[in-house]
Amino acid sequence: MTLTSTVDLQSMRVDQVGSLLRPQGLKDAFANYGEGKIDEPGLRQAQDESIRNVVAKQVAHNLPIIVDGEFRRTSFMESFAVVAGVEEWQAGVKTYHEILKRPDDSESTTHKGQDPILLNRKRVTQRLKLLRNSLLDDYRFAQSLTDRPTKVTLIGPDRIQQCYDSAASRSVYADTDEFLRDVVAVQRQMIDQLAQAGCRYVGIDGPGYTAYVDPDSLAAMRSRGADPQALLERSIKADNELIANFPDVTFGIHICRGNRQSMWHREGHYDAIAEKLFAGLAHQRLLLEYDTERAGSFEPLRFVPKAKIAVLGLITTKLARVETVDELRRRIDETSRYLPLDQLAISPQCGFASSIRGNLLTEDEQFQKLDVMLETARKVWC
Repeated sequence: MTLTSTVDLQSMRVDQVGSLLRPQGLKDAFANYGEGKIDEPGLRQAQDESIRNVVAKQVAHNLPIIVDGEFRRTSFMESFAVVAGVEEWQAGVKTYHEILKRPDDSESTTHKGQDPILLNRKRVTQRLKLLRNSLLDDYRFAQSLTDRPTKVTLIGPDRIQQCYDSAASRSVYADTDEFLRDVVAVQRQMIDQLAQAGCRYVGIDGPGYTAYVDPDSLAAMRSRGADPQALLERSIKADNELIANFPDVTFGIHICRGNRQSMWHREGHYDAIAEKLFAGLAHQRLLLEYDTERAGSFEPLRFVPKAKIAVLGLITTKLARVETVDELRRRIDETSRYLPLDQLAISPQCGFASSIRGNLLTEDEQFQKLDVMLETARKVWC
């Protein structure tokens, strides 16, 4: 029996969000491809080599769940890329080499940055249609390299609708509800193909859910005449429809406050949405950012139903400092006042590179953090 079939994904005590720091050679390949210096097979070769290396490193560190680091993407948003109608959304991907060639002028520490979605909502040009399931190719390649289960990450409907300019798209979709129905239909095609190929763990990226507790985001919604509570309920419904009736797949959903290049975009505690969100979402694993005071206390976790695992994102991906086992154990002990240990797990707070440039730490520091995660889990759930 292979390890892929024996790992209990629903109750696994550690997790990964999805993205890992890209090696410089891979960044160079993306930049050279954008400038026309290498062709698509050349870029694919660089991606394949980098993924082989990073999968081997994860196995060497004894991680029970493997990711390809999102090494074929320039951003976590690109899982909804090869879809008719959203070509304008992907315009930035074609020019990403220009960003990579600029000097990295990011600050040396984490700081608040503007969420580009608030400024850059996009129209669709035609009804959505899946052209190619790039996630299926990604999964097959990564899974061929290991007997450990490979996690695939997919941007969720909530974030997609936050990208969507309904007013500019009326000639295609009468309203956002109609648009979301097609989003869910397209993404269910993706997941169905993944499930048929043997994928057992799909992670949904739902960073937009913290918009429903962030003052600036709430103000932006209301300025468009939207009711935030109605939007929240609609998004939960769409997320649940997305994952319904895939009995052989475990679903996790990741919720954070922004992560691009170690920035954060939103503020606000879970309290105001916890009951509706934690109890309402049908995902088996809730991956929750908890690395700073911006997340608030663990008290809202009392709303997590008994059948679900709350994966505590206690390990920051924004800074290089490596957490200690003792401090992580203390925070898990604090959490256990609200949820029993058998409903808890631990992970990094987000990916290490939501965009290709990556966060403010090194690859060695990234794996040191993953090692501390594993050691903590062994001591807490031995």
